[in-house]
Amino acid sequence: MTLQFLRDKHISYVQSLNKKQDELEYWLSEHLRMSGIYWGLMALEIMDAGDALPREEMIEFVLSCRHENGGFGASPGHDPHILYTLSAIQILLIQDALDRIDADLVASYICSLQDKTTGGVHGDQTGDEIDTRFVYIALQALSILDRLEKSVASRSFSVDKSVEYIEACKNYDGGYGLAPGAESHSGQIFTCIAALAIAGRLDLVERDLLTWWLCERQVPSGGLNGRPEKLPDVCYSWWVLSALAILGRLDWIDKDRLREFILEAQDDEAGGIADRKGDVADVFHTMFGIAGLSLLGFENLEPIDPVYALPSRLTKKLKHGKYQQAFAKLEDLHI
Repeated sequence: MTLQFLRDKHISYVQSLNKKQDELEYWLSEHLRMSGIYWGLMALEIMDAGDALPREEMIEFVLSCRHENGGFGASPGHDPHILYTLSAIQILLIQDALDRIDADLVASYICSLQDKTTGGVHGDQTGDEIDTRFVYIALQALSILDRLEKSVASRSFSVDKSVEYIEACKNYDGGYGLAPGAESHSGQIFTCIAALAIAGRLDLVERDLLTWWLCERQVPSGGLNGRPEKLPDVCYSWWVLSALAILGRLDWIDKDRLREFILEAQDDEAGGIADRKGDVADVFHTMFGIAGLSLLGFENLEPIDPVYALPSRLTKKLKHGKYQQAFAKLEDLHI
């Protein structure tokens, strides 16, 4: 029997998530709330159902999480962090509400997190975390806010130093780790390739070598894993595919088998998608599973930008200025 994409059930599943405030799981996931809203909203946007959630309620929640330094926390009262700052910016972009925040203040907060010696970016102002995820987040957030060139010109952020940091995280297999010396991982490869795309430095990527490494992530079940000898997981339908899309190599994997793996992980009763068949669905895997299907061109889904993880209709407006060369490269690769 041919597997069907359960669009209506997935829409209902996302809509139901904020109605579970009497459940313990809802409060145990409070530290993920901002990103959770982004994941749910993006899943709906890809299914052309972005209006299925209350717009003003989302905007007010985002604004309730901002801090005087320009950063955003995961929920009201939570400390600011670059992860949730990006999610807040993405939500406001989708809702056409970026004018509700002080872009210069937010950009200042993001720039303050860069280590000016190594080019790496810290997750927050404690300085405890630093890795390639945050480099990508900083570049994307500044680009969305139209503050990337301004930040470079004022020397408050160095794109060149961040590129150097990413290069220091490259491995012999063509992949990238979260820090210099760390093993290659599909998620970190996405962040590094996408960051280099925004920076206009895709010329530094060992395209063939990295493509082979990424294609070897497909296992006999059709799913993709994050690194060798690991189980396949629906979320890598985004992390691996987005990198392949940026490199112009989506046709190097078995698309039909991957589609089947994603659809088998659907909850055919309540909706939503799990990490793999038989597990419990969650909004994270729902979003990235649907995003993977969009990149594959299945299910008549809305196009998603492989660099920004946002609707392509919105990111077209971001391709401007000095860093437009990055997107010219993508267009050359027929992305």
